[in-house]
Amino acid sequence: MKLLRSGLSAVLAGSSVIWLTAAVSPTGSAATTTAAADAVVVPPGVTAGVAVFDRQTGQFTEQLNPDLQFRSASVVKLLIVLDFLWNRGPSYEIPAADKTRLDVMLRSSDDDAASYYWEQLGGGKIIDRMVPRLGLTHTARPPATHPGFWGYVALTAGDTVRIYRYLLDQAPAPVRDYVLGNLHQATRYGTDGFDQYFGIASVFDPAFSIKQGWSGFSSSTSARAKPKTDAVDLTSEALHTTGTVGAGDRTIVAVYTLHPDGTAYGKAYTDLTRLTRTLTVPGGARTPGSWLTTSGSGVRVRTGPTTAGAVLGTLPSGVDVLVSCQKKGQLIDAPPRSSDWWAYLPKYGGYVTNVYVGSGAPKLPGVPDCQ
Repeated sequence: MKLLRSGLSAVLAGSSVIWLTAAVSPTGSAATTTAAADAVVVPPGVTAGVAVFDRQTGQFTEQLNPDLQFRSASVVKLLIVLDFLWNRGPSYEIPAADKTRLDVMLRSSDDDAASYYWEQLGGGKIIDRMVPRLGLTHTARPPATHPGFWGYVALTAGDTVRIYRYLLDQAPAPVRDYVLGNLHQATRYGTDGFDQYFGIASVFDPAFSIKQGWSGFSSSTSARAKPKTDAVDLTSEALHTTGTVGAGDRTIVAVYTLHPDGTAYGKAYTDLTRLTRTLTVPGGARTPGSWLTTSGSGVRVRTGPTTAGAVLGTLPSGVDVLVSCQKKGQLIDAPPRSSDWWAYLPKYGGYVTNVYVGSGAPKLPGVPDCQ
């Protein structure tokens, strides 16, 4: 059975600002309050689970609903690859055919590869094995009604930090290097065509690794009828960003989000990235520039400020993008807007006409010219 990405539980209504005031211990339990933490800003209507762990200090810098279960979508692929590698020591050599599948599963979030290993390794037995191995506390199999749906595995932000801590601090070096090496080389687009550079990848530069998850969006392969269970929401659109930030993978970041049913991918992409921008992430270097909202659908990013430039990618509809500078180029006339200026997007390494960036002014206010 081909298993698909899925969406999660809207248990808590997302208020616009949630203040975190409790200090937390390295194990994730709340400790005595010592000072107010920075605010984690959760966009209206969004349900979020957040855990940010600084490996250098051994402390969490952010926690919000760390034990709230979400359907994992593609984040469960971390457990699939770890289960595959578990008993392959001491060399941990991976057969060529498996390496090809696992590489694309980790870098480009390939669903076919995940479905292959879910079946080969026993489905829910993967979760039964990995929970005690990694000391996970709130991870569970898919619901009994959908045993083949690996994306319906329940995961939490707190358990995701535990997975990364195992990878970074306890896993045999060949396992760590293989898995993290792939996550550091994540492609901009998944094999299903979705742009997976939201959240961590949009905000931080240059040192990050990511394993993202998305589920339930209308043009994805998981856009089938979505069942409901009492335990985990399988209806709302789900978007998750997980990985590491900073030199030496200093900080582990796990952000899980649910969005109102029917939310467009670009809207969820923007809301998750906005939330991620409010986090305290030690060691994280933030790419400089101005965050501006785009308009239009299928907007292309090109190698130069002209339609003759090669297409580097296509923006999700109505998404926030980081603009570092702007450059004069080909005049684009798309009434009622017109401009011969192009915005440079450092995260894409290319240009988008100003016609589709910001308020529609021919030249973006407050954005410097490219040198």
